Amino acid sequence: MPRPLLLFTGPFADLPLGTVVAQASEWGYYGLELCCWGDHLEVQRGLSDDAYVTDRLAMLSRHNLQVPVIANHKVGQVISDPVDHRHQPLVPDYVWGDGQPDGVHARASEEMMATIRLAEKLGATVVSGFTGSPVWSYVTGYPAPRPGVIAEALRQFAADWSPILDVARDCGIRFAAEIHPGQMAFDLYSAEVVLDVLHGREEFGFTFDPSHLHWQGVDPIEFLRRFPERIYHVHIKDVILTLNGRSGILAGYWPSGDPRRGWQFRSPGRGGIDWDAILRTLNDIGYDGPLSVDWHDAGLDRNFGAADAIQFLQRLDFDPPSRAAQPFRG
Repeated sequence: MPRPLLLFTGPFADLPLGTVVAQASEWGYYGLELCCWGDHLEVQRGLSDDAYVTDRLAMLSRHNLQVPVIANHKVGQVISDPVDHRHQPLVPDYVWGDGQPDGVHARASEEMMATIRLAEKLGATVVSGFTGSPVWSYVTGYPAPRPGVIAEALRQFAADWSPILDVARDCGIRFAAEIHPGQMAFDLYSAEVVLDVLHGREEFGFTFDPSHLHWQGVDPIEFLRRFPERIYHVHIKDVILTLNGRSGILAGYWPSGDPRRGWQFRSPGRGGIDWDAILRTLNDIGYDGPLSVDWHDAGLDRNFGAADAIQFLQRLDFDPPSRAAQPFRG
């Protein structure tokens, strides 16, 4: 059967959840990847108030929507990043506290553990998110890091995330780290290193979003074939390179949609991703989980784009062929 099609609510977090639920149902989505910001899902309230969880699930049920995945990218980013003023808008006030980095890190870790426990309570099986990175500024920066700096960063990353993954193990939840610039794992080789430092823990895998690989020059198909057992979630978002001799593949200082950028996100099917190849490879590696539309396109109306995206995927997502012998081939 074709995979379940979800709408990631992060790009719609400025709207009340009730509005997003009604729209997603009208557009034909199977369910939501529910984000833990805006009013969509309050982590501490969900853990302490059974009625809140019941109400959220009832709202989804009335519109025939499921919630197999919840997302907490913003809190995840803070866990391994060097904390500064940029992180305050990402987290609830009770996580930020007095803003002292050690305290923020500790509270963000506790919030991610709580997110995983809430996922179990909601009946979700995957938590998607970012991890942050203590050394992202070194990736394209100067001076280059000494090997010992990277080794220490990896050691710290494992120390940050191992207690969180222990909770995931105990709850039967998988954490899907989004492969994305700004994270410890952002391409194929860095993903290998991260899995190695975590000793291949089964609780830790990846959210695959080909748009974040394509603009870096990384082949998304190579990534899928390298990690067939670690693709725990899939985001659907397109991207197009807009290199004109004046910009490179870095986003620069410019916001989404600014023509000075070297690349731009696009609604699915309106960029440079070979989606037929992506879906065929997902079939090849046996991925049967959801496809979650992470909608971003500065040149399209958001509601039009989300409706257009599911229509695109419904045409594109197809069953793999039967493995039985074919008549002509014997």
